[in-house]
Amino acid sequence: QVQLVESGGGLVQAGGSLRLSCAASGSIFSISVMGWYRQAPGKQRELVATITSGGSTNYADSVKGRFTVSRDNAKNTVYLQMNSLKPEDTAVYYCYAHATRYSGSYYYAPGDYWGQGTQVTVSS
Repeated sequence: QVQLVESGGGLVQAGGSLRLSCAASGSIFSISVMGWYRQAPGKQRELVATITSGGSTNYADSVKGRFTVSRDNAKNTVYLQMNSLKPEDTAVYYCYAHATRYSGSYYYAPGDYWGQGTQVTVSS
């Protein structure tokens, strides 16, 4: 299996910064895409940012210029640097990976994996 463990959430005042980290572990052959989604109370889960193994990034319009996604391929870890935080950024943030896992000599089809979520709360 593939496990994703997030860290770095918390409470911050508007205008402040937080850095989220997510480490993937398990029988991983490769991870093509890693990133972050978020879900606010009463709303659907939405994309925040993703990054490919080659370093190509994609951001939600609402976070462009404020958030930066990065990745350490050797450590199977993805980061989200969040600056100039706003109350509307309050949500549970979920780590995401599109990964290929293996078992012995068998390689599974690529699949989507999720972390357990970490709460980010921005006070006004």
